[in-house]
Amino acid sequence: MKNIEANVVLDAKGLSCPMPIVKTKRAMDLLESGQVLEVQATDKGSKADIKAWADSTGNQYLGIIEEGEVLKHYLRKSSNEETNDKKHPNMINNEEFEKKLEENDNIVVLDVRETAEFAFNHIPSAISIPLGELEQRIGELNKDAEIYVICRTGNRSDLAAQKLADNGCTNVINVVPGMSQWTGKTKGIDQ
Repeated sequence: MKNIEANVVLDAKGLSCPMPIVKTKRAMDLLESGQVLEVQATDKGSKADIKAWADSTGNQYLGIIEEGEVLKHYLRKSSNEETNDKKHPNMINNEEFEKKLEENDNIVVLDVRETAEFAFNHIPSAISIPLGELEQRIGELNKDAEIYVICRTGNRSDLAAQKLADNGCTNVINVVPGMSQWTGKTKGIDQ
């Protein structure tokens, strides 16, 4: 296979969410419209995360090449007219969400982190659907329910909330900053 020419190569190897996205955004900000960025990552979650970020911002996700443990993502920077760095409008902070959970045990909590992240530490009532599986598994959710989406920092959950809203879910709320600063009840394989 012919080598793919990239204008800039970004080394995100050894980094985990949200750092590959943070570094990708910074690198894309420095590119000219039409230029190509190669992001080299080892985080398996980057397969879904970087594509979802590109889709949500209007930049073009060209594809991925796997070379051993290294995932090479290729993105093309769109022009200002093409990009749209949007955020899901409905958000709740951890403290308010914890109060809601205490008041109502019928709340749908959707955890979009990777399966291993969920296994070690999650909100007891949470449903695990990793971001990369959400499109295939969206039918498992009641589109009319109040759905609170959570991840580690609020980035993947923001992308998931947008995806859910785009697919007909009517009451989706992103929990920010998410599990990285969660002080409420949790359970996991070691608890």
